[in-house]
Amino acid sequence: MRYFWTFFWTFLLVHMLTYVAGSMVGSAYDFMTASILGAAASVFIFVLAAVIPDEPVNSHH
Repeated sequence: MRYFWTFFWTFLLVHMLTYVAGSMVGSAYDFMTASILGAAASVFIFVLAAVIPDEPVNSHH
């Protein structure tokens, strides 16, 4: 379920970012470009979460 929600929110936020950035530059909104960027950002987040260790760090005393 966490993968679904991560993809869902990443997809929406990347579409919002693409729309706002395109409006600031003056270019047209492209749904396909935003979808590809949203999918790529989701994959990047999944890989980043898998690479970061989640066990506690031992102290060096």
